Amino acid sequence: MAQPDQKKFFENLSGAGKAIAVLTSGGDAQGMNAAVRAVVRVGIYVGAKVYFIHEGYQGLVDGGENIEEAKWESVSSMLQVGGTVIGSARCKEFRTHEGRRAAALNLVLRGITNLCVIGGDGSLTGANLFREEWSGLLDELVQQGKIDKESAEKYSHLNIVGMVGSIDNDFCGTDMTIGTDSALHRIIEVVDAIVTTAQSHQRTFVLEVMGRHCGYLALVSALACGADWMFIPEMPPADGWEEQMCTKLSETRSRGSRLNIIIVAEGAMDRHGQVITSNIVKDLVVKCLGFDTRVTILGHVQRGGTPSAFDRILASRMGVEAVLALLEASADTPACVVSLCGNQAVRLPLMECVQMTQEVQKAMDERKFEEAVRLRGRSFENNLNTYKLLAHRKPQSELPISSFNVAVLNVGAPAAGMNAAVRSAVRVGITEGHKIFAVNDGFEGFAKGQIKEIKWGDVGGWTGQGGSLLGTKRTLPAKHLEKIAEQMKANQINALLVIGGFEAYLGLVELLAARGKYDEFCVPIVMVPATVSNNVPGSDFSIGADTALNAITDTCDRIKQSASGTKRRVFIIETMGGYCGYLASVGGLAAGADAAYIFEEPFDIRDLQANVEHLTAKMKTSIQRGLVLRNENSNENYTTDFIYQLYSEEGKGVFDCRKNVLGHMQQGGAPSPFDRNFGTKIAAKAMLWISRKLKETYRKDEGRVFANTDDTACLLGMRRRALVFQPVVELKNETDFVHRIPKEQWWLKLRPLMKILAKYKTSLDVSESGQLEHVVRHRRPEESEGVPA
Repeated sequence: MAQPDQKKFFENLSGAGKAIAVLTSGGDAQGMNAAVRAVVRVGIYVGAKVYFIHEGYQGLVDGGENIEEAKWESVSSMLQVGGTVIGSARCKEFRTHEGRRAAALNLVLRGITNLCVIGGDGSLTGANLFREEWSGLLDELVQQGKIDKESAEKYSHLNIVGMVGSIDNDFCGTDMTIGTDSALHRIIEVVDAIVTTAQSHQRTFVLEVMGRHCGYLALVSALACGADWMFIPEMPPADGWEEQMCTKLSETRSRGSRLNIIIVAEGAMDRHGQVITSNIVKDLVVKCLGFDTRVTILGHVQRGGTPSAFDRILASRMGVEAVLALLEASADTPACVVSLCGNQAVRLPLMECVQMTQEVQKAMDERKFEEAVRLRGRSFENNLNTYKLLAHRKPQSELPISSFNVAVLNVGAPAAGMNAAVRSAVRVGITEGHKIFAVNDGFEGFAKGQIKEIKWGDVGGWTGQGGSLLGTKRTLPAKHLEKIAEQMKANQINALLVIGGFEAYLGLVELLAARGKYDEFCVPIVMVPATVSNNVPGSDFSIGADTALNAITDTCDRIKQSASGTKRRVFIIETMGGYCGYLASVGGLAAGADAAYIFEEPFDIRDLQANVEHLTAKMKTSIQRGLVLRNENSNENYTTDFIYQLYSEEGKGVFDCRKNVLGHMQQGGAPSPFDRNFGTKIAAKAMLWISRKLKETYRKDEGRVFANTDDTACLLGMRRRALVFQPVVELKNETDFVHRIPKEQWWLKLRPLMKILAKYKTSLDVSESGQLEHVVRHRRPEESEGVPA
């Protein structure tokens, strides 16, 4: 990685004289258009010519009008559209040598030697073969007299960069493929709708989701909705599963649940290779239990609809990285694929990823299912481990014996996904043998004694619920320390799990400071970040922020659509976030905003004037609408009303203005699949950490837990590529307490992307790009800590 004093800047990379072509191939996936848009606009920004190749490889072979030069305006209004606007097709001709030779001729005639392919592993493998054959194909074209020697020398090598577009998330080397998150949105929307009707009639629903060879969608949707049972290709059920499943369903009903949900991946089978279909499962439940059972096959619904905020941002980031990779490529640079690892865009050799993806299938064919799960990578394995922890309740006799009591509470404003985190913490804690106590209304409720034991069944159905079912308050513990200490003593609380936002973080700081006075606070304490503002130090993401982003993005889509019949209109939209500009900035990137005003990046009247002039120039093109986001506390004088009035005055005769304050709708609604899944995994890991710390800090001679070291009061956060436990004491130096934000925020690096995609000239630090990494084989489970990451 480049050192700070050797910083690389995007504007120093020139695309002059280069031509880039972009195509989408294979099955369509939501977010492909965002990737195409990013490639086109960034390519044009650096001075390259950019071409669409319509209808995938078929268009490459056929040439003619299928290869069209793209203009800046060509990709306007693509961001919110599902599928792929430039078309995709299966192509037999490209699989032949003659077909690839025709494709090479079509590229050389237009001077294109940089190809960006968005598709699955088959599409990317085809691109790599094309690259390997390139010089030979050009020699053949010279011999046939179709091109001259000078052209063959000038265009002597082809650069390939891939982005994986696949709703199945079945490509090794990346945590998420473009389209997966949107497909999960479709599945969860259906599940949430089904839950209401199933509860009305006491029904069992069997849902069949896509995933012929990969069970990712089934696995994550099962986690996200708390399904009773799941069938995926990578984990065939053990012999006798029929009886086990029916027993589990019967037990769930006997505990008062009015519904059962079973999720089946379309490629599910048993350990003997026998197919398990949704109808087989339905017939079994009806025959053995007599439950009213229905089957829902989601089919192509999962591929459709508007892309989620996550997919738009992922695809936009990947598109920018893909152009960077093409600009930096040389004749001996291997074809690479742009991937996501944790929260970082990385480049990996394309064929390494393809080979590992093929190894997964080989392991499945050979019935080496544990090996297949390991090869799928860290993300898949951790999801599966978490599912196993939560889904199947062990009999009391099989649980470890623990005399520890753990309290769980929510602190701060409500955030979608909090309830999924509580459910996960409660169930993992019970599995660890602890007694779990739920505290209502945060620290205030704690002081009042609003605390009671919570059981496994009490949290059934919580994953899909928005807000905070435990109740939450912003009250800090400092005023109530004595009463909270009394309650901890009375209820013999040995550890605390706090789920919340900045107030929760401040609460931990105060409890830590009080350890010297109150022994009751000398217990393991861990915080899980949950706030729509995403302003907690020590974590790139907070539970609830993704749901809020989707609310903002959906609203912006509708607002932009409302202007489709009214030309020349600019919308000023105010987002939440306190002093943290995350929602405005990342929401702006996802919604295709022209500007986003935030506290972290000071602006003055000259900036506002420049933005107005920029929009005035835009209104003279075919794109006659603008979108401006403003974070609520971005500037005390340049308020939303002020900016609206300024734009209205300066835009007179050119455009008119409308304003919209989104308010609390950003905090409400059902949690997104990301927030359900993130909340579930992070809380499970937090509870396993508590179990470990309880054993480490238990003093046998005194018969009590005593924890007063810095590493026993931690915040668990996502840092770049991993979930990390960080002592709260160490995070104090990273915090701006006055403005309630971290001093350094990773997402500020995304702001220049939004500006570039909105046609502003700006500076973009690309020091962290350019390193081609290698696919890392995931360690075997027994080598790791055995906790989900």
